[in-house]
Amino acid sequence: MPEHDWSRFQLRIPVKADKNAIFRSWTTPNGLTSWFLREADFMDVQGKEKTGDRLIEKDDTYTWRWHGWSDDIKETGMVLEVKENERLEFTFGDAGIVNIKLTEESGDNIVELTQYNIPTDPGSRINYYLGCSKGWLFYLANLKSILEGGLDLRNRKVELTNVVNS
Repeated sequence: MPEHDWSRFQLRIPVKADKNAIFRSWTTPNGLTSWFLREADFMDVQGKEKTGDRLIEKDDTYTWRWHGWSDDIKETGMVLEVKENERLEFTFGDAGIVNIKLTEESGDNIVELTQYNIPTDPGSRINYYLGCSKGWLFYLANLKSILEGGLDLRNRKVELTNVVNS
């Protein structure tokens, strides 16, 4: 049996929504806070903040915070690529790079998330490979729920810990 590749994983989910709506959910501060984050702060290369529905661009930097976590828990990184309605790629702290690809298959819009360049030491296998894949599974399901007219499934209470929805 071949050894498992701990340096990458891929997740796919069909979303019954307009491709542009899916894309903007990933590429605007308002979009990201609608299903994923509590705060999505972006700065362009000139140091100007990007807010609201302004599209992010290559080389923008970010600071993200999640519902259910205190302000000292944050992720910072950089946008590596943006191709409208097709692709987004960004660094994800020490956990590697995340690539989002939007495609159509059998009449459905597919969101494909690949996280790669994940360190493969034993701690990273647990924290980044297993931890991130578990987190992304939930957030992709929440993206689908929100865009298809469903509920926001996120835990918003800092005092509720060790739950799958934060």
